[in-house]
Amino acid sequence: MATIKDIAEKVGVSIATVSRVLNYDVTLSVGDETKKRIFEAAEELSYTKYKKRKASSRKISILHWYTEKEELDDLYYMSIRLGVEKQCEEQGLELVKFYYDDLDKMKKNGIEGIIAVGKFSVEQIKEMNAVSENIVFVDYSPPCDKYDSVVIDFEKATYKVLEYLEKQGHTEIGYIGGHETFRNETTVLEDPREKMFREYLRERDRLNEDWVYILQFSVNDGYKLMKQAIEDHGDQLPTAFFVGNDAMAIGCVKALLEEGINVPERVNIIGVNDISLSKYVYPSLSTVKVFTEQMGEAAVDLLVERITEDRVVTKKVTLSTELIIRDSSF
Repeated sequence: MATIKDIAEKVGVSIATVSRVLNYDVTLSVGDETKKRIFEAAEELSYTKYKKRKASSRKISILHWYTEKEELDDLYYMSIRLGVEKQCEEQGLELVKFYYDDLDKMKKNGIEGIIAVGKFSVEQIKEMNAVSENIVFVDYSPPCDKYDSVVIDFEKATYKVLEYLEKQGHTEIGYIGGHETFRNETTVLEDPREKMFREYLRERDRLNEDWVYILQFSVNDGYKLMKQAIEDHGDQLPTAFFVGNDAMAIGCVKALLEEGINVPERVNIIGVNDISLSKYVYPSLSTVKVFTEQMGEAAVDLLVERITEDRVVTKKVTLSTELIIRDSSF
């Protein structure tokens, strides 16, 4: 595993700066560009080695549903993007990158296909389709059967977490998560983690809606919601929380430690995604590992296959997950 020293040397900053950035220290005055380089270095150093192939004439684009700044608050999508970039470099493909706020700038310009990372509305898909009909979605599967997709079974991942916590003797389990919407719509997308959490505990007659907190998937919102939970419940706080992503989980741990609540002795925390930061925060974060590098690889492979073989049958690839237990839970 890469160390904080390795990241500092790669970026050219001090070890202290890297440590504070990885732990989302809000008192640190450092620019977004430096943060981005640190986060990307942490992710890239965890990737497997690969050989770069000779450049081909193929040109594809990646469209990220976040802006570049927003990506810093949810590194899950950054890690998928880096997985796509790595696979394109390995296959010698020319990759043109666009963020959400660049959507109107996307032109054909020889682009043979698009990898769309995130959630996109019908109108946005139409805009992409005008550039190329070869589109692969990552972390989202459109309701129509026209496009390939690479997704994670988050319901099964949630089941793994709750089953583990149950086996560890936890009967009081809370949930802290987020909601997502398409950028040009207000309709809230159903989150499979929250859905399975409710179903699992309701079936066992242990669901307490007072222990469910929802905002957005960010470090700050994880921090705010855990602070609210502490204020609401005090000594009656659940003994464990399943948290919708690692960014929120990092915020939750920070809030608990600030209030003098021991993690994991008093409250267990388990997140989702296993972003590279999860290993470096204190205490190191228990989480469900989502294989983001392989998500990127699968998306590129699907797109190349569709372009080169004129495949018309749609494919949906669902990747497995792995529960990783570290220091934030028993």
